[in-house]
Amino acid sequence: MNQVTRGGSSFVGYDYKEAAVEREKSSMYIDGYMNFGWILNEELKPSAYRGGNHTGKVIIKLKRDRKILHKTELTRLERHFEACMSELAVMEKSKTSFAVMWALVIAMTGTAFMAGSVFAVTHDPPKILLSILLAVPAFAGWTLPVFVHKAIVRQRMKLMEPLMEQKYDEIYEVCEKGNRLLS
Repeated sequence: MNQVTRGGSSFVGYDYKEAAVEREKSSMYIDGYMNFGWILNEELKPSAYRGGNHTGKVIIKLKRDRKILHKTELTRLERHFEACMSELAVMEKSKTSFAVMWALVIAMTGTAFMAGSVFAVTHDPPKILLSILLAVPAFAGWTLPVFVHKAIVRQRMKLMEPLMEQKYDEIYEVCEKGNRLLS
């Protein structure tokens, strides 16, 4: 959406942009966009989707002079910045998603063993020894997920930290290039 404003004898046309971003990363997005010529136009507002439910995102509204120099290159760098920020968000989520998956698999396996234990004890005649043998891995399957989850998250954090640092460095380089084009 483009809008043109007139103020006195000078004429300035602006491009406008809205971006829905995670609340925790909103300052980084605003700082980044400023390196591509964007100026914060309006306060941050919580973003509402699906019938007014707040999602943890905010909408930032920005504007920039339409006749800015090097607009094409700044737009290319801006897209690179947005892609890097998206990759960073995926890396953040991957720290826990793998751990949650394994915890759920172990818990469901424990539940299957418990079902077998219940069927064994309700069998006619009851098979108590089989029920006990199946209950042991069932209870282990219900208690192990907590520890497995924590261990996998720690392991994934060690793996992801250097990659995330590289991505932050790439973001800073892109912003620096954009800032140099503005001056």
